[in-house]
Formats: sequence, C-alpha cells, structure tokens
Amino acid sequence: MEILIIGGNRYFGRRLTDRLLQSGHSVSVLNRGSSVPPEGAAHLVADRNDERALEKALDGRTFDVVIDQVCYTPRQAVVAQRVIGPRTRRYVMTSTVEVYEYENSPVPLSEDALDLGTVTVDTRLPWHDPEFLDAHYGEGKRQAEAVFAAAPGFAYTAVRVAHVLGGEDDFTGRVAHYAERIRAGEPISVPSVNHPATYVYVEEIAAFLEWAAHQEFTGPVNAHSHGPLTTAEICAEIEKRVGGRTVFQEVEVGEVSPFSFARSYGMDNARASALGYRFSHTSEWLGTAIEETLR
Repeated sequence: MEILIIGGNRYFGRRLTDRLLQSGHSVSVLNRGSSVPPEGAAHLVADRNDERALEKALDGRTFDVVIDQVCYTPRQAVVAQRVIGPRTRRYVMTSTVEVYEYENSPVPLSEDALDLGTVTVDTRLPWHDPEFLDAHYGEGKRQAEAVFAAAPGFAYTAVRVAHVLGGEDDFTGRVAHYAERIRAGEPISVPSVNHPATYVYVEEIAAFLEWAAHQEFTGPVNAHSHGPLTTAEICAEIEKRVGGRTVFQEVEVGEVSPFSFARSYGMDNARASALGYRFSHTSEWLGTAIEETLR
C-alpha cells in the first residue's frame, strides 16, 4: 500500500513507520523537515498548518491510507480534510483518551460516551498559541475529531490512545517524575480519591495503528491494554528497580503527579475487540515497560 504518515517521527510513531516499512509498504513521512524519517521512507517537507505548502508537497500524490499522528486542532483537521481528504481512500487520526476529559464514569467509557455531533467546533480560538494548545489538548483533539466526523463521505477513524508506557525513548518524563521521588523518599502528590486509568504499551499501540491502517471500519475506536492500573501499581514496579520508598501525599487542590486521576474516565476496548484486535493485559508488559524507560 501507499501510506502517508504525518509527523510520527518519534516514540510510537517511529515504531509504526518501521513496522510499515518492514511489511513492505511504500511509506512517505511528512513533517517540517526538523527530523529525517527512517531509511526507506520518502521524506515530504511542509508545515501542515500552511495549506499552500501542503498542497505543493502533495501535488500529484495519492495514498491508500493516511495516518495523522499530529492533528491537534480543528484548524488542522479542516486543512487536512480539504487538502488530503481527496488524495486518500482512508484517514487514520491518532487521538487520545483525553477527549473524555469531561467524563467521570463509574464504568469504563465506550466510544459513544462522546457524541461528536454535539461538539462545538471553534477554529477562531488561539490554537496557534502553544500554551493555549497545551492547556486545551483534549479539547483540541475532540474538536478535530468532530471536524472529520461531520465531513460527508470522509472515511476516517480516530484511534483514542490510552496513556502510553514503555520505551527507552519515552520523552514525557512521567516515569522519571516518580523514580526521582521514590529514590529520595519524597512525597508524591495524589488526589484524595485516586482512580485507576487505562494504559497501553508503546509497542502495542504501534501494532494497533498498523492493524487499523489495513481495516475498513470508520469512526472512533478506543485503544488500550486490558487491566487498568493504579498509581500505586506503577510506583511498586518503579520501586523494585530504583529502591527507595513510595510516599503518597493526598492533596485536595493543586497539581498531582502524572498518573494520578481525580476523575474516573477509563476506556472500554470492546469495539476494537469486536473488530478483531486482541489486546494484551497490562500485567504482561508493565515491568518491561518500566525497565525500558528507567534504562
């Protein structure tokens, strides 16, 4: 297949590109030129926010599948649907569990917990401002999904990715946050009611995206391993490897540690399972994921 990957030159995006190349696909990677894709992939250079530049970079090209790793705003979605939509048979957007950021559910959330038809899309908001975008990450993804969902005849799927763990190239610093405090026995801030969350191993989400690229289903799909994890379970694995002691400090207000959640918005992966994908259980890879990242 002819596959275009937008962004995705690090972490699980890099693994996805490698997988597709190893499977014999013709892969093109589009980014602003700040990094070179793996050997064997064609390199297209353009700022996705610049519609004219995007048109020029894709002139005369068509693709079986486009996998968009870096669509964060409704503005980007509008441009992508307009410029790239006519050039591909299928569009796969990497979305996030954070689209459910307004939920607090006693049961795991299925995809229809978010009705995209009710999402207000506002392209006039300052999506170009990095601070605004960072503070409204989930909202940006939600509005981007809504743009794709409203486009007539647009064959898209939004892969709602859980919190990702694993890999020596984990750039988030979240595991390091815990490791530093556990080594020193320093308090780790958690909410007084701390809910478990859904997670996925870095290699597994790359595999899932590769699988999704070959499928025909459309609409959103939750992507995560079975077995929600608590902050305590993650810290226990870190403590085994770094020594020290885990000390939780409950806080009523203020910032809490990265894998602590005052709301319950874990996902349900039943749709992906019904479509034929078999996810692992977190118990199968948690220790490995922590070991890799600490390494």
